[in-house]
Amino acid sequence: MTLTAEGLSLRARLLAIVVVGMALGYFEAAVVVYLRELVYPSGFSFPLVVIPVKLLIIEVCREVASLVLIVAIAALAARRFRDRLGYLLVLFGSWDILYYVWLKVTIGWPGSLVEWDVLFLIPLPWIAPVIAPLLIAGLMVVIGVAILIASARQHKFGKPRLTTVLTLLGTAPILYSFMYDTAATLNQQMPQDYRYGLLAAGLILYLAAFRAAYGRSPS
Repeated sequence: MTLTAEGLSLRARLLAIVVVGMALGYFEAAVVVYLRELVYPSGFSFPLVVIPVKLLIIEVCREVASLVLIVAIAALAARRFRDRLGYLLVLFGSWDILYYVWLKVTIGWPGSLVEWDVLFLIPLPWIAPVIAPLLIAGLMVVIGVAILIASARQHKFGKPRLTTVLTLLGTAPILYSFMYDTAATLNQQMPQDYRYGLLAAGLILYLAAFRAAYGRSPS
């Protein structure tokens, strides 16, 4: 790709977004380290321990605050919606990937990519092997960068309704794969086998959504 002022600007912004993701990932990892010391002094493992209500409320509010911060940073990074979406995906994905990198660096966890983790708490706890959020985050970064490159090359945005439908259809099985095992998340039981087929279906639909939106030729 030929280097232009716009290309350099895009690369500089992408680098800045990844650096922010690295910082946010460290903050997230630090909070998790503190929580695990409080709630899992012998080491994090399933079945889950019931978190005190006060800590649970604080943690849920912190998760919301993190999402607000990520959305706000992405909104400030560009003017057009599709560019903001691209930066949002890159920031969210790099944040999630680097969160696990920092956990590995600081406490040596996870020991493998198939270890189970608690991903999110809203509206129910989300659980999955570590590889699941990492695959999603990696795809987010790839699609986010592709969106920004396509936008810089003046590709037309096509089929917004189909893109939205495919995105929602992809999100549904992934969310279900994270939250269907309520026995493990709410009743302190060991997790059932993770449904990788649902994850794969969601990722494929996300790729189809991107193809539908950005598959047209440059104007």
